[in-house]
Amino acid sequence: MNLLVFDENEKLNEAGANIIVSLVQTNPRAVLGLATGGTPVGIYEQVVRNYKQGLVSFRNAISYNLDEYVGLPEDHPESYHTYMRQHLFDHIDLLPENAHLPNGNAADPDAECAAYDEMIERSGQIDLQLLGIGHNGHIGFNEPDTDLVRGTHVVTLAEETLKANARYFDSIDDVPKRAITMGIGSILKAKTILLVIRGADKAEIAKRALTGPITTDVPASLLQTHPRLTVLLDRAAARHLS
Repeated sequence: MNLLVFDENEKLNEAGANIIVSLVQTNPRAVLGLATGGTPVGIYEQVVRNYKQGLVSFRNAISYNLDEYVGLPEDHPESYHTYMRQHLFDHIDLLPENAHLPNGNAADPDAECAAYDEMIERSGQIDLQLLGIGHNGHIGFNEPDTDLVRGTHVVTLAEETLKANARYFDSIDDVPKRAITMGIGSILKAKTILLVIRGADKAEIAKRALTGPITTDVPASLLQTHPRLTVLLDRAAARHLS
């Protein structure tokens, strides 16, 4: 595990962006696993800045997002399709046909999950998987449970996750109750994983995920088994780590 702690968020964002940009510079056909939420926004801003400076092109790259809400229209302001367009896709030259997210409005969600896994397999191994972490230790939308699903699947969101995501909606009642998410097995197949953790409110789960026992009660703890895990934390999130 390569653990890096930053005193300034700007430096953390630059470090995260540099990892992504360096990969694509070295391998223009890189397969990227992308995340949403508040955590990667600053990193995406830095990636866009690098692109606009002419330092990198994503024209031959492929991306797969971790998850999408079930039943939320793709053009809804809080869909992850909208998020990715606003924060990244509309500002770089990644081809639309190479930017993949699960279809949360598929008539047959289980078939959509299987098709998503097949697409990833056809693209080859994900070169870099970007992750955030939920307050309960979820990665993607893989919630704590007695068992974790290996491949892409439909999940019922935990109450803690609904509360955390309610800030993006008018009320908690408007937060979709289900989502499609890549499974833990799919995530762990990535060649390299980049986990980003920010804020004092994530300090306790950061400690449990990175130094505690490996358990499905904290899905992110399974990342300890990955041979190439890089973790970027701000000082507040790292306060319980020695």
